[in-house]
Amino acid sequence: MDFCFSLFIPYFIAKLIFMKTPLRIFGGLLLLGTSAIAQDNKPIYTSKAYTVYPDRVAQGKYTARALSSTSLTSDYRSPANMFKSPVIEFKFSINGKDNEMTPGVNHHFTCMAQSNETPVIEFGGPDKVQKVTAAITFLQPSTQIKIRLNMNPVLNAFKERGFYTCANGDKIYKNDFKGVFVAGNTAPMIWDFNNLVNHPDLELKDPDGDGIYETTLILNKPEDENKIASSWTMTRDASAFPQYHSGYKISDAVYNLALEEMQKAVEPDSTFRTGKEWGGVWTRDISYSIILSMAVLQPKVAVYSLMRKVKNDRIIQDTGTGGAYPCSSDRMIWAVAAYEVYKVTGDKNWLQKAYRIVKNSADDDALNVYDKQTGLVRGESSFLDWREETYPKWMQPADIYESECLGTNVVHYQVNKVLSQMAALLKDPGAAALYSERAETIKKGIREHLWIPEKGYYGQYLYGRNYKTLSPRSEGLGEALAVLFDAAGPNAQSVISHTPVNDFGIPCIYPQIPGILPYHNNAIWPFVESYWAMASAKAGDENSLMRAISAVYRPAAMFLTNKENMVATDGDYAGTQINSSNMLWSLSGNISLVYKVLFGIHYNESSLQFQPFVPKALAGERSLQNYTYRNAVLNISMSGFGNVVKSISLDGKALPGAIIPASLTGKHIVKIILADNLVTGKSNLLPGYTAPETPMASYQNGTLNWDKIPGAISYHVLKNGKIILTTNAHSAKVPTNAYAEYQVASVDAKGVSSFNSEPVQVIPASVVSVTEAETVADKSDLPYEGFSGSGFVEISKTKNTTINIPVNITQTGVYAIDFKYANGNGPINTENKCAIRTLDADGHFAGTIVFPQRGKGVWSEWGFSNAVQLKLTKGKHILSLQFKPANENMNGDINQAMVDYLRVVRLN
Repeated sequence: MDFCFSLFIPYFIAKLIFMKTPLRIFGGLLLLGTSAIAQDNKPIYTSKAYTVYPDRVAQGKYTARALSSTSLTSDYRSPANMFKSPVIEFKFSINGKDNEMTPGVNHHFTCMAQSNETPVIEFGGPDKVQKVTAAITFLQPSTQIKIRLNMNPVLNAFKERGFYTCANGDKIYKNDFKGVFVAGNTAPMIWDFNNLVNHPDLELKDPDGDGIYETTLILNKPEDENKIASSWTMTRDASAFPQYHSGYKISDAVYNLALEEMQKAVEPDSTFRTGKEWGGVWTRDISYSIILSMAVLQPKVAVYSLMRKVKNDRIIQDTGTGGAYPCSSDRMIWAVAAYEVYKVTGDKNWLQKAYRIVKNSADDDALNVYDKQTGLVRGESSFLDWREETYPKWMQPADIYESECLGTNVVHYQVNKVLSQMAALLKDPGAAALYSERAETIKKGIREHLWIPEKGYYGQYLYGRNYKTLSPRSEGLGEALAVLFDAAGPNAQSVISHTPVNDFGIPCIYPQIPGILPYHNNAIWPFVESYWAMASAKAGDENSLMRAISAVYRPAAMFLTNKENMVATDGDYAGTQINSSNMLWSLSGNISLVYKVLFGIHYNESSLQFQPFVPKALAGERSLQNYTYRNAVLNISMSGFGNVVKSISLDGKALPGAIIPASLTGKHIVKIILADNLVTGKSNLLPGYTAPETPMASYQNGTLNWDKIPGAISYHVLKNGKIILTTNAHSAKVPTNAYAEYQVASVDAKGVSSFNSEPVQVIPASVVSVTEAETVADKSDLPYEGFSGSGFVEISKTKNTTINIPVNITQTGVYAIDFKYANGNGPINTENKCAIRTLDADGHFAGTIVFPQRGKGVWSEWGFSNAVQLKLTKGKHILSLQFKPANENMNGDINQAMVDYLRVVRLN
């Protein structure tokens, strides 16, 4: 029974005196009460940012308190609206793209009054910085600002030339002009250019037709303060689920909070809702949640949800960059979740169904996303699917498809292991061997291409175009999964101790990207923290584990809900671009700390095994009652601390290997005593840090030029992915007699580098050949502009499904083959209409070509597909662009693009 001794003791003393209770009994009870108070006042985790006690969390002037195992209070209030700067930073955007000025160059305005108006700013013109004449400290509530923009230079260009040339060289044709928007750093403005079209208040209008576009915004609205509740008391009956009890009320309460929110997350159709603000079923969200704990608690709902994300016996990739699959390829985490459900339930029918779906999907991936040169898998970082939040701005969806990311590769490594195990169980030894070999190939690629020895962890991704480099940023989920899924091998302890963490948890990436508001950038996600906790436990690092557990307890208690994410630098939920309460994978991760970490419950194909890890700070008695495993119900008690089991018994008898067989039935008592062993470890605790801005490079007449970056003290110049020069100048002479790709990275005083700039290609005429598509296939009569030659060719599921292109190679060598194309079927960041084709050379598979979406309704903006590198001998060859069954996209109906020309470039 939970009660507050501080209130109870005075009453009890009076009662004892009145009853003439013996002093020794009174003294013993008083000692018990004061001991409990002392226990609650002893921190179990302390950092510079916050402290966790057995019954509460304290952060500055705020306290969250567990009144009982089913009741919490919190006085936390977000400071996000209290200290906003009056200086707003913004720039304009045509069609929802960052195309007004070079990246990092913005307009500024200081809001000195309640009502403000900017001067008329010319699109692409210089910043008209307002001189501040009064001491303005913070942005006032409900500040109004009218933003005025002169679009006449753009409109005149439409009239005179039919198009406007942006600062980045892109041409916007009159017929493709959809609107002009404002992006910025103060809500309701956002820096997410791709999502501007979904914010009508950020679109500027010209009602009188004079070319001056305007919009009026209200900044720092009081109603924008996303307040949380002040208390939570459990109202749902959770008795059907495992009951957790410990000597730490804060731990018990946040567990019960998660159980209640889990029940709220089940929709009437028996599928999981992704979050309070996120309706529907999302492939990666449900999959990561099922792996964490939902396979245990809700196996039927897990299966219904997984099957909602299947089409044509293949896993669905949710809408994403450039039209989803294959630019995004982390849908395969579904397989790991499906296998977790099988291990929990032992359902052979489910195993057979899941195996067929996963096998079909994996075999498509082998053609569409596997890179035979590196052994790695292409596609966007797993779950980090908001393009500019984790990638340099210059990267187009085709570039993101070409990137080879840590998290996505670890997922595919585990998927192939799971497939091999499924095949073995289903008596398919040939397939078991095939998928095991694929897994080892990916694992080898991860270690050879993504490991950074001097940092002690894996790099974020390989990126670039024909020559790729490794981004040295860490990637939280990928690092955790590499340890958890055994991809890290002997590097596991190094990954845990060297990957950067902040005071409030492990950031999605580190260091941060400048000019991008928190969501994946400068953000912490509780579900990632839970995977980090599991990885820390597996690596035997108590310091990292206790920090991770506390980083999950703090926000759940402070916010009285399992939030989607929070700002890495201050731990606040209100500073991120989007956030949701009752988030499925956050609450699933919260629960996993009890099941998979403290009690260490792990599932094999035909058994359950205990591998507990209790940090010394959480030492004591704990129990987990009514825990169901197939046809058995386990009542588990555990005492002590550490990660070594001193003894374990089942119904009073020793349990060899701490393993419960799947054949067990009925109710049983499991008792675990830990060895109280001390476990060492350390964390790489670092303050928040932002890397310098990425330069924009250009080439002209043998000289590479780039812009000056604030805070940069030097620049790396790269040729074909290798640093050839470090300089503090802003230009460099480069040779012109052979193909080369050049990039520039800025470096700050601490030696931290920016992303590499967009590759600048130097292509002598002697190494390139171009074949206009309309010379080898039927020319389209669609009214699009901006193409070369006399026209372009439409490809779809019914038109030009095979295009044979003869090429004459004058010199044997390695060639990069790509296509100039347009795809206006959807925006650059959502939907599912990426066009996919197979490239054959002389009748043999050469690679996959993707034509991602480039803007909804934008058909006169042409860009390049990914490039396939192929060794070609001197002489004549036939390159064939074909639509094959493996090239189905996630839409199923629309798989279309316009092809301008084929380009063949000799690299060596």
